[in-house]
Amino acid sequence: MKKARKKTVLIVIGALLIIIGTMLIWFHIPYSPVKKEFQSDIATLKSENQLSVENEVFTKKDFLHLPTAIQAYIKNCGYLGKPKMSYFKMRYQDVHFMQGRNGPALTIDYTQYNFISNPSRIALIDSSMFGIPFEGYDYYQNGIGGMKGVIAKAITLFDQTGEDMDKASLVTFLAESLFAPTILLQNYITFEEISDFDVRATINHGGQTVSGIFTFNEQHEMVSFTTNDRAITRTDGTMEYIPWTAFCEEYQIAENGVKYPTKFQAVWNYPDEDFVYFNGIISEITYG
Repeated sequence: MKKARKKTVLIVIGALLIIIGTMLIWFHIPYSPVKKEFQSDIATLKSENQLSVENEVFTKKDFLHLPTAIQAYIKNCGYLGKPKMSYFKMRYQDVHFMQGRNGPALTIDYTQYNFISNPSRIALIDSSMFGIPFEGYDYYQNGIGGMKGVIAKAITLFDQTGEDMDKASLVTFLAESLFAPTILLQNYITFEEISDFDVRATINHGGQTVSGIFTFNEQHEMVSFTTNDRAITRTDGTMEYIPWTAFCEEYQIAENGVKYPTKFQAVWNYPDEDFVYFNGIISEITYG
């Protein structure tokens, strides 16, 4: 009897060790369903969003119809004479990311692609919680926006969709439009000069219209974008519209001669405080 019991215990322990070992291997291999979806969407969007801009470069004439602050930004940041793009890739590393005002903090890597002809944006969040992989996927494709989070590469923690997410995803695309000036030349976006340093931008796509205000400094650098068209999810699952601001700082000239910010913050402007939930360093911007 004792031998049989001992054998059973050893079998259980062995099975547990196999399960734990398998989980550790699964956690540490590069593959994940979320990453596979991200890479598949990149390939699809690249094939579907090729603008007829091959061998074309930006000229001063391209931007003469836009507010003077944007014209100065384009010139100051070195885009004149540079090739027009169909999309751009941006990478952040070691981002300080907060999951709500009372939520836990994460350190994440964030990789995104923005496509121009049919406004699209996809972004992969790569992190871990207590040693367990945590991945997030933000997307805006064909007028549909969403955000989902997956832990252990298999368990979906949240999957937010709906009209509020459509608007939020579209206005995020708008906030990043100055990083790829080809966007500024598309029919779906318009601009209104408010002052020498402030420009209202409006984008109309997928049945949604959202807007925000770009602010520039005296060096003709875009330093912020503010909008009222982003909603945050309350603890009870409902959505609340709160002013949202993106801040850009510490501009540097890249190897391609383009000047872009290296520090980026995303902030919810609550009535009682500004809550910085995304604070990261831009490590790469490339164009295609």
